[in-house]
Amino acid sequence: MNGWRRTHTCGELGAEEVGQSVVLMGWVDVVRDLGGITFLELRDRMGVTQILISPSSGADVKNTAKRVGSEWVVAVKGEVLRRAEDNVNKSVATGEIEVRADGIEVLSEAKTPPFELNEGVKVSEDLRLRYRYLDLRRAPMRRNLEKRSKLGFAAREYLVGQGFNEIETPFLTKSTPEGARDYLVPSRVHKGSFYALPQSPQIFKQLLMIAGMERYFQIVRCFRDEDLRADRQPEFTQIDIEMSFIEPRDIYSLVEGLFVHMLRAIDIDVSAPFPKLRYDEAIDRYGSDKPDLRFGCEISDLGGVVRGSGYGIFESVLEGGGVVRAIVAKGCAGYSRKDLDNLEVSAKALGAKGLGWARWTDSELKSPLARHLGDDRMKQAFETAGGGVGDLLLIVAGERSRTSSVLGGLRIELAKREGWIREGEWKFVWVTEFPLLEYSESDGRWYSMHHPFTSPHPEDMDLIDTDPGAVRSLAYDVVANGYELGGGSIRIHNSGVQEKIFKALGLSDEEAKEKFGFFLEALQYGTPPHGGIALGFDRIAMLAVGGTSLRDVIAFPKTTSALDMMTGSPSDVTSAQLDELGIALKKV
Repeated sequence: MNGWRRTHTCGELGAEEVGQSVVLMGWVDVVRDLGGITFLELRDRMGVTQILISPSSGADVKNTAKRVGSEWVVAVKGEVLRRAEDNVNKSVATGEIEVRADGIEVLSEAKTPPFELNEGVKVSEDLRLRYRYLDLRRAPMRRNLEKRSKLGFAAREYLVGQGFNEIETPFLTKSTPEGARDYLVPSRVHKGSFYALPQSPQIFKQLLMIAGMERYFQIVRCFRDEDLRADRQPEFTQIDIEMSFIEPRDIYSLVEGLFVHMLRAIDIDVSAPFPKLRYDEAIDRYGSDKPDLRFGCEISDLGGVVRGSGYGIFESVLEGGGVVRAIVAKGCAGYSRKDLDNLEVSAKALGAKGLGWARWTDSELKSPLARHLGDDRMKQAFETAGGGVGDLLLIVAGERSRTSSVLGGLRIELAKREGWIREGEWKFVWVTEFPLLEYSESDGRWYSMHHPFTSPHPEDMDLIDTDPGAVRSLAYDVVANGYELGGGSIRIHNSGVQEKIFKALGLSDEEAKEKFGFFLEALQYGTPPHGGIALGFDRIAMLAVGGTSLRDVIAFPKTTSALDMMTGSPSDVTSAQLDELGIALKKV
């Protein structure tokens, strides 16, 4: 830099520095040539300072200023001047001053960027990801990553203050093909054998509890080879926590305090304790195991109202063990027939066979169902669901879980359409007592709903052999605004119980030993009761910055097809590399 040293950033100069000689370094944001004078807006990550090139700046400075362009990197030496009152820019922190340039040094020239880097300019996401290093210069992305950094620091600060040790666990580990697909890494030394990148440090953090660490955490990268969505990435970051000698309430208290502390670091206030819902209660009331509690519109059961009405569809559903359920859309009695038809299309896309509706206007209650149920029964249905004059009633009949799912989806659609969700509001909830196992009809076997190390509920231990689907677990998710932000459980600390769960999952003794033999052996050396949780750090950051995609808070993310558009990965490798690994590619 030819001996120049930066004295200040572009975001810190103010009236108190007037008269000082300063050196600033950064990117040229804007050039305004007004003939006799030229203005440069110089930008670094801390802010923007206006640079004045006046007739007194000297010929060399003026000539250099005339040739610089947008995104050139320059150093400026000059005196801080107070702006005239009518030229003060109140929208920036340095708006009271400008720097008159006495010297300009070009540190790096720049090609014309493929898109404007101004905050309000709309740019396609593919182009942003292709030139991510330029996209990260934009103020919104910079602010997002700064907030993410503050959240991470606050998490470490809080957990260390609670007596936790941060301990790293391996990235090259053993493949355990349960749940999502692993990313496999071939071994050069042991040809034909593979490591797997961890989907979670689950086994290792439990081994740390067996090792007597008692309180562990790690902000760790994890990997899952699965289909992606806006809130999924193949590599992601989680705040991983494990504790010994605890019950679920200890996790609840710790995590609530963690969220309060983290969000306060970026000026978001939330209150604890968080409410709790059992899994079955969340499904029945909100149609989801990650309910959004920022608005009402809860699901109600109309079975008691419509039973005995003689309406064939409802009667046959109820006789077959199904349900008739409904939600009330407050203030939506004015929906047109087209609006209602669109809602029915949504309901069918969610799995419903049809959608019943009723509108209660000031003058009358209208519904195609009225001729089957009668006006009195229709009004009773409205009132049972918590509705009245001015409201819209939406009814779905069918199998219990499907009906809840459909109404849960309609509930979210209505909230977005009607603006029921207040900007900036946070509503947390714990969802507890998940089913331990879920049955796959296609595979003809049971799978763990969370993972195979989750402890069954003590009251349901005897049901594992006789009625596996009825067994509750000591598992819990922390949810905010309709997003699952973390999941965890009390773990199995008894080797006999762990073997019993493996058998329920269809693993033979030989398979269990092959996949988890080292862990089963470790359980026999004095394992404390323990449990923990993994919090999705990317997702927390996304919500905290008001984003809609994880790509808003990850510096170098992948696309929804797991491509890195900037580096061009995944990519081919040479035949020599494959030969060294003992791998031959199969044509498909």
